[in-house]
Amino acid sequence: MQIVHMGPFDIIGISIRTTNEKGQAIKEIAALWGKFMAEGLLNTIPHKVDHTIYCIYTDYESDHTKPYTVILGCQVEGLDVIPMGMIGRSIEGGSYCKTKAKGDLTNGLIVNQWSEIWKMDLDRSYTADFEVYGEKAHDPTAAEIDIFVGLK
Repeated sequence: MQIVHMGPFDIIGISIRTTNEKGQAIKEIAALWGKFMAEGLLNTIPHKVDHTIYCIYTDYESDHTKPYTVILGCQVEGLDVIPMGMIGRSIEGGSYCKTKAKGDLTNGLIVNQWSEIWKMDLDRSYTADFEVYGEKAHDPTAAEIDIFVGLK
């Protein structure tokens, strides 16, 4: 775990509103990923910076126990062109706690990592948290994912 400063960036992708109550987010985020991959949405996002996939958690109603928005997409050069059915969002920069999740994505890796993050004594901002799925995430059974948790 380390504290890093991130600059602002823009994202375009698909989104849902969900909650962690009763395991709802686990099912709904998995379905969002399924749609993103099955429909080849990565290839339809205009002006991508690269092919890294971001899973953003934002618009928190309160904290991680209340509803929030999930955006699955890519960092882009700007929000001038947003395809139908997608949303664009500017993510403000700031201080983040960076952690790594290493292991099998098909075996609850991310859910387990977030369970550990929720136990940490972090002064969270609840503005935007995100996971970064870069080249080291291509093999889902031996993935390495960076997770950034926004701090006050």
